[in-house]
Amino acid sequence: MWLRLGQFILKYRIPLLILLIGSTFFMGIHASRVQLSYDFARAIPIDNPKYKAYQEFRNKFGEDGNLMVIGIQTDQLFEEKTFNAYADLQRSLKKANGVDDIISIPSAINLVKIPETEKLKADTIFPDRKLSQTELDSASALFLSLPFYKDLLYNPTTNAWLMGVRINKEVLSSKKRIPIINNIVTLVDKFGIENNITVYKSGLPHIRTELSVRITNEMRFFILASLLLSAIILLAFFRSFSAMLLSLTVVAIGVIWSFATIEMMGFKISVLNALIPPLIVVIGIPNCIYFLNKFHTTYNETGDKKKSLVKMIEKMGVVTLFCNLAAAIGFAVFALTQSQILKEFGIVAGINIFALFIISLIFIPAMLSFLPSPKSRHTRYLQNARLLRWLDRLERWSLNHRKLIYGITIGVVAVSIAGIVQLKPLGYIVDDLPKSDKLYTDLKFFETNFKGVMPLEIVVDTKEKRGVSRNFNNLVKIDSLSQYIATIPDIARPLSITDGLKFAKQAFFDGDSNSYSMPSEFDLPALSQYLNFRGEPGEIKNSFAKLVNTFMDSTKQQARISVSMKDVGSNRLPKILDSISARANQLFPKGKYDVQLTGTSVTFLEGSTYIINGLKDSIFWAFILIAFCMLYLFKSARILLISLIPNVIPLLITAGLMGWLQIPLKPSTVLVFSVALGIAIDITIRFLVNYKQELPLNNYDIRKTVIGTIHHTGISIIYTSLVLITGFIIFCFSGFDGTKALGWLTSLTLITATFTNLVLLPAILISFGRNKK
Repeated sequence: MWLRLGQFILKYRIPLLILLIGSTFFMGIHASRVQLSYDFARAIPIDNPKYKAYQEFRNKFGEDGNLMVIGIQTDQLFEEKTFNAYADLQRSLKKANGVDDIISIPSAINLVKIPETEKLKADTIFPDRKLSQTELDSASALFLSLPFYKDLLYNPTTNAWLMGVRINKEVLSSKKRIPIINNIVTLVDKFGIENNITVYKSGLPHIRTELSVRITNEMRFFILASLLLSAIILLAFFRSFSAMLLSLTVVAIGVIWSFATIEMMGFKISVLNALIPPLIVVIGIPNCIYFLNKFHTTYNETGDKKKSLVKMIEKMGVVTLFCNLAAAIGFAVFALTQSQILKEFGIVAGINIFALFIISLIFIPAMLSFLPSPKSRHTRYLQNARLLRWLDRLERWSLNHRKLIYGITIGVVAVSIAGIVQLKPLGYIVDDLPKSDKLYTDLKFFETNFKGVMPLEIVVDTKEKRGVSRNFNNLVKIDSLSQYIATIPDIARPLSITDGLKFAKQAFFDGDSNSYSMPSEFDLPALSQYLNFRGEPGEIKNSFAKLVNTFMDSTKQQARISVSMKDVGSNRLPKILDSISARANQLFPKGKYDVQLTGTSVTFLEGSTYIINGLKDSIFWAFILIAFCMLYLFKSARILLISLIPNVIPLLITAGLMGWLQIPLKPSTVLVFSVALGIAIDITIRFLVNYKQELPLNNYDIRKTVIGTIHHTGISIIYTSLVLITGFIIFCFSGFDGTKALGWLTSLTLITATFTNLVLLPAILISFGRNKK
């Protein structure tokens, strides 16, 4: 079959090249339309109850993740120069495109009782103009006497001050978010420089936008770096510009196809599938090396270019097919998970890794047929004295030191299993940011001074219209739940309808701060106008009203308790949520009430669980599907078992090292195992296929065949392993810890896989192979 296919490709090489170029042109058009994702991809399926609850919350109460926070720390805020500059910043931000509202100290209001009508009105504490020091002293004293703002806009202990910028939700899901966030950052940094004050910036809009920009920049860097590194390695190996350009063209076509696939599937470039184009380069180059290596080897033997090309396809076609199929399976199994971000990654990577086989099979032989025959310098690498000496050593180890190899292997596996026992899952919302990164340190500023910025929402459904506004008992329960939440160390002071009631009660009793408390049932009628602010046109049109009016739905049946919290991680977060749920169930019995915990923090936890469980499942399915491929290829259960041993051990070593080094299981680290398995099995396939092909020629002498296979495949295996290892090391230069982990952990797995396949696999074949007589 492969012989006829080789003859067919060479006979119809011109039409096939035209078809390939036309397809690439078509793909290039689609690749030019690919877009960057400006929103976090869904980690949980859309039919998940927590996802549905989150979407329902967003529809009723608006976005929970559209607040960018700006923090400063100074004991001179209420000095004339500083405060007026701070107020100017607030006014500039309010006018900025894409900004819906500002929550800040300069725009803070006070509720004041009108004696004649005993109604409440909203007065601005700080007039919207330049203020004198005398005016500031008076206004700041009033502001600091209002408990409502304490720990919300300022921390009196640390002199930290917060300004919230609410970004339009339509802007956040479009490419406009980058210039809008950049404009806000420019205005804020300018204020910091002019007033010699360090400014801290955080909140999901800022974090997500910054991450999106970094993803784009890193993707470009990785593609260029992998291409450049591959070019250097290829030139060093083959001493031929034509071989280098041929190989780079193959992977360049693969990159174009991968971008096109993302666009044609309706996906966008996310933090995960941005890795696919550079991965295509890293995985595609070994295809080229194996084809070229076989071509050069055969040409040295025959001196006939055409026969060598046909022989190259005949011998390497099936090998490359199953190698690419195994690698594609290692990625494609992610499509079997329920996580949308993993599905997209698996589908696009799986399709394009297999497409690399088709591109290589057509392009390389067709182009080589037009190029001059290789010169002696192009095949000199086949006689690399240093590598040949290493192959001789590998041969001696496999033949003469098998017991030592088995002993060392058993010992290493035992130590690895002891490390695996220590593995623990742990993830954070901003997990992949280095601890020294400005995004991370700014987030820690808000966690230290305001207990975080990660949104958590509790929605209480009273199951009756106006069950919030006309049921005093429900309001008391909401306040009780808020007070309980406030006692949890990692959570900031909650905001709910009852905080507004307390503020209104303080105003009703002439601004006495001692009156900032939950109103009694007898106070409620006098404060009923507060619960109906929506119906007072033109009365309350300020940041305070816009804030408190979001604490009930339009029917006043549901109440919202809004919380900001620290990024506590996937281990601590479930305990916090369980604690809140237990207290909520005590206050609001199930059946009579319905309490939902939602928001970005909850969806993150659910998504992280889905991703880790999905990745664990993907490893299982990768093993099963790759095992079926190996069984089909070799038609032997014994060879199947032998082939899996040298690939399982590197995974055990990597997992064990992660355990000993206390590297947690999280999406970026679990991803390594399926990817590495799919790539490392390539080495085994190439070794065993050559072994199977040579065995009959050596009269089924296993020892002799193993020795020949080590020398026939060893050089190309070492070269391709170097390319793969070096290619993955590029990811260690990422600004994301997760991508760094993918880089060095996969490289480590591939290094150990190379040794196990060139040392342990031959030893096992000699020890447990069966000589046919």
